Amino acid sequence: MHRLRTCAARLRPLTASQNALSFSQQRTVVAPGALRTFQPFRCYAAPVAAEPFLNGTSSNYVEEMYYAWLENPNSVHKSWDIFFRNANAGAPPGSAYQSPPPVGVILSGLSQAQALVGAQPNVEKLVEDHLAVQSLIRAYQIRGHHVAQLDPLGIMDCDLDSCVPADIITSSDKLGFYGLDEADLDKVFRLPTTTYIGGSESALPLREIIRRLEMAYCQHIGVEFMFINDLQQCQWIRQKFEKPGVMQFTLDEKRTLLARMVRSTRFEEFLHRKWSSEKRFGLEGCESLIPALKTIIDKSSENGVESVIMGMPHRGRLNVLANVIRKELEQIFCQFDSKLEAADEGSGDVKYHLGMYHRRTNRVTDRHITLSLMANPSHLEAVDPVVQGKTKAEQFYCGDSEGKRVMSILLHGDAAFAGQGIVYETFHLSDLPSYTTHGTIHVVVNNQIGFTTDPRMARSSPYPTDVARVVNAPIFHVNADDPEAVMYVCNVAAEWRATFHKDVVVDLVSYRRNGHNEMDEPMFTQPLMYKQIKKQKPVLQKYAEKLIAEGAVSRQEYEEEISKYDKICEEAYNRSKDEKILHIKHWLDSPWPGFFTLDGQPKSMSCPSTGLNEEVLSHIGQVASSVPVEDFTIHG
Repeated sequence: MHRLRTCAARLRPLTASQNALSFSQQRTVVAPGALRTFQPFRCYAAPVAAEPFLNGTSSNYVEEMYYAWLENPNSVHKSWDIFFRNANAGAPPGSAYQSPPPVGVILSGLSQAQALVGAQPNVEKLVEDHLAVQSLIRAYQIRGHHVAQLDPLGIMDCDLDSCVPADIITSSDKLGFYGLDEADLDKVFRLPTTTYIGGSESALPLREIIRRLEMAYCQHIGVEFMFINDLQQCQWIRQKFEKPGVMQFTLDEKRTLLARMVRSTRFEEFLHRKWSSEKRFGLEGCESLIPALKTIIDKSSENGVESVIMGMPHRGRLNVLANVIRKELEQIFCQFDSKLEAADEGSGDVKYHLGMYHRRTNRVTDRHITLSLMANPSHLEAVDPVVQGKTKAEQFYCGDSEGKRVMSILLHGDAAFAGQGIVYETFHLSDLPSYTTHGTIHVVVNNQIGFTTDPRMARSSPYPTDVARVVNAPIFHVNADDPEAVMYVCNVAAEWRATFHKDVVVDLVSYRRNGHNEMDEPMFTQPLMYKQIKKQKPVLQKYAEKLIAEGAVSRQEYEEEISKYDKICEEAYNRSKDEKILHIKHWLDSPWPGFFTLDGQPKSMSCPSTGLNEEVLSHIGQVASSVPVEDFTIHG
């Protein structure tokens, strides 16, 4: 009787979608206590008499016949075909079985039986429902980013469109778009191979399918990737964002992230305290850029990268120099001293345009890494192809034909990324055999404003990053007020580059706490936005409170971390007062060893004589201007 019940339990709507192969696999013995994705559907206490052939002695026979029917419905008698169809469609006990038609009235009897099959919720409906669920899953993969919570201020739709796509389920009445309704929410559906939301489960209730899709695509990360025409790459991205529990961090990772947020935030606050009236193009509002870059560099170093070449505009440049490339703080602070003298040619440029070259040990991977930040003119994005050229040259001279040892990172502002033609031109170099650098990681500091221009007046595309779609680069939008989401996305971006050696874009959706520079008053041009910004709690404070609430750090540890970095800044500030001369060698993006002595002084440049005597020049001139052979008719 046990086997009969097992067989009958399987004859419910769930199984209509399961093919014979999966059933033959499921016939292995289930371990005691193992989780089952379905429960016995039909009650056999009294009404089993209505179907008297379902008894203990015939259960083996019925079960074998059922498996045969699953493989080929024509392999069993028509009456059994009708019975299995009705049972699968959920017919109540007693009504699934129809007695076979007597001889002589075959046609009329059969038509009645078929009419009953049509009257029952049938296999076709189950197939339609499963196709609807597959369409729903695909809709989230394509358009889930449109409803992701990306704006830290909560006032702007990052895709500049307040409409919610009709095929994204924000309420149960929208299930009608797929021909489903609220009653279907607890039905179990088999998952297609194009999703990983099930984890180790191959079927889930519709309610849970929608919940998991929302967790993957509609929280603080918006993923654009379904335009990529390579199935393997799409599956790779789905796996990274859909698998349950992918965004888990260890205690050490959370503490490291907090320490990096402290450095990023306190550096800007220190500059603001000491030089409140100086322009510095601070990073306030997107402090998570620093842990983002450090995460990319850590993961890339782990994957074998030895040299990273970076280009960026002036927003946050000093913070990147101090906390990512690790330039000595006194070298930065002394730049704010107007009494500093230029020691050599070309030292007069301002602090947020100059570059830096530094070789150091990466503390996370314990490997050597060279970081180079290119000098950059005021013309935004002009540095992009220069970075690619320098990267290509380094790859060429160290024999790195696959880009595994040298890579480039480009930082952009949102308005410039959408507005500057050179961005599009540089993208089109990315996959050319003679120009490729085997994948660039683009990080957009998207503070949702360009100088004083609202994005709705600045671009026609939904996102500033849409230019990247032309080269099939995946685009990861992330709410910059969620440092853990930022860290996860940057890990994925670095892994993508290491795996596929193609471009990838990280869009850090943030805000700008001050004006375009620290002297501007943004309340004149963006009053509503800046009212909200004034109320906005800084990201460091939010993240520290979250970790303290979790018990990952104590308030005392957090405050000690802050005072430790403040002390480092104060000591560097005191040392910076002793700096009297600015040396250009401190601000070059390559070492140029031939140009400097060991102690860093410029070498006196002697140039060998390159002159020629007059006879040689005269001979060259004669040959160049004469006809090469005799009897040669030259074009008029």
